[in-house]
Amino acid sequence: MTGWHDRLGVRLPLVQAPIGSACTTALVAAVSSAGGLGVLAASWTTAAELSRQIEAVRAATPHPFGVNLVLEWPQHERLALALAHGVPVISTFWGDPAPCRRAIEDAGATHFHTVGSVAEARAAADVGVDVIVAQGWEAGGHVRGTTSTLALVPAVADALPATPVLAAGGITDARGVRAALALGAQGVWVGTAFLLAAEAATHPVHRDRLSSATAEDTVHTEVFSDGWPAAPHRALRNDTWRRWEAAGRPAPGARPGEHDVVARHPERGPVLRYADVTPVTGHVGTVEDMALYAGQGVGLLSGTRPAAAVVAELARGLHRQE
Repeated sequence: MTGWHDRLGVRLPLVQAPIGSACTTALVAAVSSAGGLGVLAASWTTAAELSRQIEAVRAATPHPFGVNLVLEWPQHERLALALAHGVPVISTFWGDPAPCRRAIEDAGATHFHTVGSVAEARAAADVGVDVIVAQGWEAGGHVRGTTSTLALVPAVADALPATPVLAAGGITDARGVRAALALGAQGVWVGTAFLLAAEAATHPVHRDRLSSATAEDTVHTEVFSDGWPAAPHRALRNDTWRRWEAAGRPAPGARPGEHDVVARHPERGPVLRYADVTPVTGHVGTVEDMALYAGQGVGLLSGTRPAAAVVAELARGLHRQE
């Protein structure tokens, strides 16, 4: 049976999650060139910058790649731009995919949508989404639901036997890939492992924390809510989180040190303590107090390596264990 990746011309059913501002065109191109599917994080990118990024990826690799759009904000212009550029995969998250569906279908692109529950998966399939990404709560970054990957993936796969399902959340190595396939997934969606890819723009402080962290060092929280309110996420515990917890998790306006500028970037400007901003190359200051997103699989990672090596490790899980 032909898989979703075969139809796209992607050699391996492995997708690099859009890891926010740490995502670079070099990372996306490297993943796609290595046989996976690289995905640009385009939700807050200007039209001119998105055009530049799409052209840069296309210049760096002949292989398919995708663009991710968070539906918490209007994305009509970015969607139209990506489709006009002929991007073959559009991935959506955190909202109703229905308003995007017709344009994606008419353009002949493949529509991925990330969900956190069976009900959300059914709703997406009902409007014609091509591939469902079932995200367990072990995932790093913003987390849609509260069900574990182990429980969610087979439930979604059973509910939607005719729709390809990818597993997301806590998957960082070949063992996680094997487990996902055993649960009924037709591929995986991986974020945290790619934060340590050499091509990512991940700040050195964030890299160091990721390399030494365990699953217990991550926390499911809403502490970094400025810029994206009421959106639970998983990040590494740090002083910002500890101060907020000690104060009783107060609402905005009553949080300790909420007007502190903890870091600055020469192009992106100042970063306040509770901002939904992860540190990237160029940030200076107390960057360890920023949003250090990470999934529970972080304890299986150690050190920076090329994106191709990350893909190769994950690909080992596609083959029967000897």
